Amino acid sequence: MTSPSGSSLRMLSLNIQVGLETGHYRQYVTKAWRHLIPTRGAYANLERIAALAANYDVVALQEADAGSLRTARINQVAHLAKLAGLPYWHAAVTRDFGPFAQHCLGVLSRWPLRQPQYHALPGMLPGRGALEVSIQLAGHDPLRVIVAHLALTRRARAGQLNFLANLVQGERDSLILGDFNCEQRELDEHAAIQAAGLRSVHAGATFPSWAPTRALDHLLLSPRLVAHNTEVLPLRLSDHLPLSSEIKLPLSSENTG
Repeated sequence: MTSPSGSSLRMLSLNIQVGLETGHYRQYVTKAWRHLIPTRGAYANLERIAALAANYDVVALQEADAGSLRTARINQVAHLAKLAGLPYWHAAVTRDFGPFAQHCLGVLSRWPLRQPQYHALPGMLPGRGALEVSIQLAGHDPLRVIVAHLALTRRARAGQLNFLANLVQGERDSLILGDFNCEQRELDEHAAIQAAGLRSVHAGATFPSWAPTRALDHLLLSPRLVAHNTEVLPLRLSDHLPLSSEIKLPLSSENTG
């Protein structure tokens, strides 16, 4: 099995806001009803998201829904995987509101997703989490991919970043991507992130999508991984802009030894 782009994976991260596009802060109030019931606009927007996802090997999703009344029982992760032609997917529910809402993280992939694990992140308020999967291409060591959605407060994020840093300790190639709800400086100055050898790849502001001023979406890489062509895409598909990158994978230790 080989990568479609040789020794690289094209990666995309997006907080999809349950498929809802937002054009102004006031819509969080005036259009809050869209978070409660299915809408035609959300279905159409999911098709746009899937059209973008089809260009990538691995897609990390935050604020998706795993199938509830507000999505007409549609698991948005599975739905996007089918529309995008990405045969492998996994979803992990972060907040379970029964039939009314199933907040989740998701991964879509062109390659098999092995050893999926969900990690509930520490914090005073439950519901923040990280979805871990393993992907292996021929000629390369397994790659640990962690999709994360962190808390709104700096104190809670500090503990969550400690948790994530502990997950990736060791020699295994790892990357963490998603909605971190903080700027790059906070990541670069975090002691546990530094100790784990993780470095942030910065591409610019992602929030709010209609007038981006804050870089809240990030990609953290372990030492052997290299990112190319990292960019924020000017596509208003939710209240965040998509983050895109191409990750060059090192050869496996067997091939280099």
